Amino acid sequence: MPSSNLVIADESDDGFWRDDSGQSLHVSASDLERHAYCPLSWSLAREGKTGRGQAIDKGRIKHAEIHRKVENFKQKQNDLRRALVIWSWWFTIVVMFITDAIIFTTISDDRTPIDISQYLSILSVIWLVAGLLAIYLPWRRWINLPIEKSQELQDLKNLDDVAIPRTFQPYDFIGGWKQGGRVEAGFLMGATIFGLHAIGLLWAENKEQAGFILVTMAMIWTLLASWQLQRALLADNALEVARINAGLDEKTDVAYSDDEATAGLLLDNMSGLRGRPDQIVIVDGEFIPVEQKTGKIPDKPHKSHKMQLLAYLYLVESTTGRKPPYGVLRYGSQNLHKIDWDDVNKHLLFSATKEIQRLMVQGGAERNHNRKGKCQSCSRRYACNSSLV
Repeated sequence: MPSSNLVIADESDDGFWRDDSGQSLHVSASDLERHAYCPLSWSLAREGKTGRGQAIDKGRIKHAEIHRKVENFKQKQNDLRRALVIWSWWFTIVVMFITDAIIFTTISDDRTPIDISQYLSILSVIWLVAGLLAIYLPWRRWINLPIEKSQELQDLKNLDDVAIPRTFQPYDFIGGWKQGGRVEAGFLMGATIFGLHAIGLLWAENKEQAGFILVTMAMIWTLLASWQLQRALLADNALEVARINAGLDEKTDVAYSDDEATAGLLLDNMSGLRGRPDQIVIVDGEFIPVEQKTGKIPDKPHKSHKMQLLAYLYLVESTTGRKPPYGVLRYGSQNLHKIDWDDVNKHLLFSATKEIQRLMVQGGAERNHNRKGKCQSCSRRYACNSSLV
């Protein structure tokens, strides 16, 4: 390795190499993959020698296609959730109309429906104004209200910013300036319900007629709710198609997908490790990193691919504070390999990381194999003086 690529750092007591500012030298998951394949190939990559060959080009195209399918799955998933939320609101209004119709036809009171309609109209306006003010003003900050942080969002705080749809209560949510949470949604929902009731009672001359109008409006709203339910069912069908196309198992939720543009970089300051897994899925409440591999399907996982996945396993643990039980290497659409995250593999990962950091400082990377087939498949063979072929 040319001396110009060497960095200045010292080995710390824990074995990691750190610079004068105390920062561990950065080692990416891709560094670990290249080094495990061949230290000399990793060294050439550090010198700026990019990989060449049809396999590299096909792999990039395939990865882009896989990411597009996963993103489509996430979009369909969000569409379904949104459709179900709207349907549940509309169905709630139907239930309230029917309940009020029963009450109006069974109780006696001196107040007329017109009087009640006026009260409901005033209440609707009050709730609407309160909801709009709550949306546009950061009132939580003014009264020092504790910020609501759900545990799931805390676990994902350093992952993809769009991992969880931010319809209500995003991480570190404080409200105001056109942001809304559950309180704001409650005000607007209440204003809608009170307003609809006021309209329904406006033309009623007695309680029996008011009950009839409310039942009629309930029927009309039921038709609208049925239409929204149909949209939800269509969204569910589209989600199933997208799930199959993306090759995801049932009951698997995608928390993170890497497009190298919007996905957050996972990093660990203690070790210097960093990287972006292809996906992080939620299986049985656990965050599982998934690494997609293209090209020829092997009988067993390649060591270089395993090292890359081990880096992602550690990064998920250090980022979320939750230890994943395993990670998944995926070759093709069906060939899946589980890699356990245990102390043995953690030691293997740290040893490789420290060795790469040592080479960054001291240099001396050399070919560590005598396999001609490996050199033949190397995408940086064109720049290697130690190639066997």
